[in-house]
Amino acid sequence: MKFLSLLSIALLLPLAMAGSASEITAPIIKIASGELRGETRGDLVIFKGVPFAAPPLGDFRWRPPQPVQLWKGVRSATEFGNECMQAPPVENSNPLLAPLSEDCLYLNVWASRDHKHSGLPVMVWIHGGGFVNGGSSPPAFDGTHFAEQGIVFVSINYRLGRFGFFAFPALTQEGSPVGNYAFMDQIAALKWVQQNIAAFGGDPQRVTIFGESAGGMSVNALLSSPKARGLFVRAVIESGAGRENGVIPTRSLDHPGPNNQPSAVQIGINFARSAGIDGTDAAALVALRNLPAEEIVNGLSMMTEGQQRNTFSGPIIDGSMIVSTVEGAFKNCQQAKVPVMVGANSADMGLMPGKVIGEIFAPFGADADAAQRAFGVTPDSPVAKVSGEVGRAKLMVEPARFIAQQTADCGEPSYEFRFSYVATPLREKLAGAPHSSEIPYVFDTINNSKWGNFGKDLTPEGPALAHQMNAYWVNFGKTGDPNGGGLPNWPRFSTKDDKLMNFTQNGPTSEIDPWAERLNLVEKIQK
Repeated sequence: MKFLSLLSIALLLPLAMAGSASEITAPIIKIASGELRGETRGDLVIFKGVPFAAPPLGDFRWRPPQPVQLWKGVRSATEFGNECMQAPPVENSNPLLAPLSEDCLYLNVWASRDHKHSGLPVMVWIHGGGFVNGGSSPPAFDGTHFAEQGIVFVSINYRLGRFGFFAFPALTQEGSPVGNYAFMDQIAALKWVQQNIAAFGGDPQRVTIFGESAGGMSVNALLSSPKARGLFVRAVIESGAGRENGVIPTRSLDHPGPNNQPSAVQIGINFARSAGIDGTDAAALVALRNLPAEEIVNGLSMMTEGQQRNTFSGPIIDGSMIVSTVEGAFKNCQQAKVPVMVGANSADMGLMPGKVIGEIFAPFGADADAAQRAFGVTPDSPVAKVSGEVGRAKLMVEPARFIAQQTADCGEPSYEFRFSYVATPLREKLAGAPHSSEIPYVFDTINNSKWGNFGKDLTPEGPALAHQMNAYWVNFGKTGDPNGGGLPNWPRFSTKDDKLMNFTQNGPTSEIDPWAERLNLVEKIQK
């Protein structure tokens, strides 16, 4: 028996030593709120599920993000934190890897394992999803290839749907900033970066923000917000619109908008009534805060967002966080004076209303015939195809050029891009690169993500383009200029020549915008 006991100890000892060694090699970093234990992957360290604000639960629902509670001991940071409450999409090729909860204000960090490196540039990713879906955990958003090239990469969550944007008379009476809780969360995360990123080797004075779709719209909002000044020095906008007549118009806090659109406060009242809550006083607010999270969501998603526009506001001009439309801020050079990289996809989202060709081009007025020629319309052109081409130019492509133009005209470097690449297996099915399909190329994650238009059978130009795009984004994050490292030259935007970088089947191609004529005509109806 004594021999067996000794033998058992001898057999178990290596396992115990291995566990101890694993704990010793797991990286531990001290930040303002306590110590974190992350994980090591090759030459990188990764910290997931790091809280940047207190859980917005109970009385904290519809309040500005509150400070993180300090913790004792070492907090594990090896799993993604909860994603913010939402209605899960019916079909999602880039799935969330964490549960849904109101307790969701977490971020993730990828950085170099070598702590001798310091003062590294930082890039903060803001996910899209129409402000009602999405999160930071999907595989396409893995920050490995940014961190491998000397970037401290951060991805963040922010409140969505009615948790992220909500106004109500009793909230206004509480005295705190109201309405744009999603943007408040993003700013809280950027303040966390300012306070803590040096512990990961990052330089808080070298922060770039970038996002796609609602994330790109968020970047536009942060560029326009006086509350975000000084929290970043560069910005990248992917399919982020920028015109006021865009996909998600900005609401006034308490005044009706154009065409008698209801104010955000009225929309909040509408939602309360739909939930069986009458009145607008403190008791009504208590009842709203006591509603189960699922009832606040009420099936709101990217698929149902338009149907619920009477009870969901989206971004709000509140006079504090958001003081004007994005379009107004850029027209008056009131945006943050930082370098900008901005673009959209060749088959981005957008539809122009009209049952026949004439109705689609009616808004062009006297230029209707010229616009039809610019868009290559023929008597045989399908109405749906033309509606999409004009709609995406109006909703995403021309607004991207507008942001590039205004940034340049206001004295800052700007670089415009268009993503036109379609993977070989899908070229017969797709007219161009759909909305969001550039993301796995920007992150260089086409091999570990199912999201995008690349198909399962990659051809050599796909991975090559992904490496190049990721390198351009890294260069911009380091210097504010995407050029360097032997990449094809990407010229600064100038109204004189209207050049952009087009990511095509033949790789990155610098060219005068081939859609300049049609965009010039679209610009006239945007005003």
